[in-house]
Amino acid sequence: MPTPFQIARKHIDPPSIGRNGYQGFLNRSEILPKGSAPFQERELPCDILVEHDVGIKMRDGVTIYADVYRPVDSNDKPVPAILSWSPFGKKLNGIKFLKMMTPYDIGVAPKTLSGLEKFEGPDPATFVDRGFAILNVDTRGVGDSEGMCVIMGTQEAEDGYDCVEEVAKLPWCNGSVGMAGNSHLAIAQWFIAQLRPPSLKAIAPWEGCGDLFREQFVRGGIWAGNFFDHISGVMIQGHDGMESFKEMYRRSGGVGNAYWYDKRPDMTKINIPTYITASFSSALHTMGSIRGYLDVDTPDKWIRFSPYQEWHDIWAVAKYTDELLQFFDRYLKGIDNGWEKTPHIRMTTLRFGSQDAILDEPLSQYPPAQTTDRKLYLGAGGALSFDAPPSSPAVASYESEKTNSVASWTYTFDRPSRLCGIPKAVLYMSCNDNDDMDVYVTLRKLDKDGKPMLAINVPWSTIPPNSIEEIPDDKISDILLYSGPIGLLRASHREIDPSRSMHPNYPFHPHATIQKVPKGDVVKLEIGIFALSVAYEAGESVRIDVQGQTPQIQSFEALKGKLSTEDNVGVHSIHASQEYPSYISLPFFEE
Repeated sequence: MPTPFQIARKHIDPPSIGRNGYQGFLNRSEILPKGSAPFQERELPCDILVEHDVGIKMRDGVTIYADVYRPVDSNDKPVPAILSWSPFGKKLNGIKFLKMMTPYDIGVAPKTLSGLEKFEGPDPATFVDRGFAILNVDTRGVGDSEGMCVIMGTQEAEDGYDCVEEVAKLPWCNGSVGMAGNSHLAIAQWFIAQLRPPSLKAIAPWEGCGDLFREQFVRGGIWAGNFFDHISGVMIQGHDGMESFKEMYRRSGGVGNAYWYDKRPDMTKINIPTYITASFSSALHTMGSIRGYLDVDTPDKWIRFSPYQEWHDIWAVAKYTDELLQFFDRYLKGIDNGWEKTPHIRMTTLRFGSQDAILDEPLSQYPPAQTTDRKLYLGAGGALSFDAPPSSPAVASYESEKTNSVASWTYTFDRPSRLCGIPKAVLYMSCNDNDDMDVYVTLRKLDKDGKPMLAINVPWSTIPPNSIEEIPDDKISDILLYSGPIGLLRASHREIDPSRSMHPNYPFHPHATIQKVPKGDVVKLEIGIFALSVAYEAGESVRIDVQGQTPQIQSFEALKGKLSTEDNVGVHSIHASQEYPSYISLPFFEE
């Protein structure tokens, strides 16, 4: 259906042979033989029939193209289809982007992948061998697919619906279609599944945010689109341009409108079996994955919290690949394999430093029933108190334009403890120099000597270093290392709609109006912080850092210095008193 708004277009490069795996428009079939290694990577475990550039017609007449990987006997023995849906190309780009974007290939060992996989999607070599077809789809406007490239929203949802239904009719398909993949491939599943295409029988959104305005591009009301602008320029090719998020943000005046509302799927309309993953180290997907689990309208839903970076999780952990195959065996083939006995919620707990995470702890609900949210009131000198706000007013300040200027408060655990759930900061703040404030809150883990710690996002056994200290500076990246959960808010976007908040500690900001802060006035800011599960030994601490610039470790050299806000001016002050009871709410897990 036509969108109710005019979409701004930006240039992207047309596809060129050799770039990002593009081989030209092939429109032919071939059989890749068992034992071959077409891309000098993993040997294929079976013969694979490949149909290159298969056209699929959309309801408005546009044709998009997919590569189909399926068993050679599927014309006689139909199989389920699994869609890998994204704008990042459909050929030979999984390994390429992995090596281009990640330190130590994020722990994915050589010859783990066949080279047939789409970036962030399942490896056809594995899935075809287990009796599935994998479709690597070039979405609208990507590669040789017609139209302008659009990202999520109604258009992409309807395209996905049409693709599901067209694929289900193909003679080699048994009529059951699923979807799998992480990041973009996961987010798209929310949008497509909410429309309930009849042939879509199960989805596996592994790490997918659920609101492009609030979780990716304008989180907390602060523009954060430089990351996507960079990767879209590097990774997306097409003939007719793509929508420009930056221009649409400018046109909206920095607030939500019909365009941005269209970028939030209604997960309550999803009613098919759903296998979700979430990680705490993701700067994008954590809360969308959690909301997906809470909102999806089916008892057949599962969420696994992973300690690993998403590409490691989907490609390098054989146990979880086998689980995914078992899930699709159950719901795309109808095999009674006991999948339903899988715990619906499995938690991971990070320990930081040289210790690997604790994995796959079953829980009965999320947030955990064992969790109690406790307020720690901010006081003078970095002190925190469970009892009450300080009787004497205290003020802490930082210089908002400096990345290394931080106000901090610390709580030291006197016994082994765990924080597991959703934190929130409630801060009373002012600025004498400006009428707005961009505020970042981070929870850092400190060792027994008070030194900030980091967690590794892969098993230690999969990378050369044996400790954080051995990782060289050129490998430091938020893809590999996690410093702690972050919350952020622009003060003029502080309005809250409690009826739409997924949890009392994760407020929903409508971002409908801008409410400036008169210079010097004190305002209450409720800042939701991404979920966490972190174990602490006696003598270790949690430190609350508040600052005016992003603490995020930057992934790409091209983005260094481009993720910080330019809108802050002057000194920000945090007030703590009986009148201004600033506090941090932390989720204490009672063992």
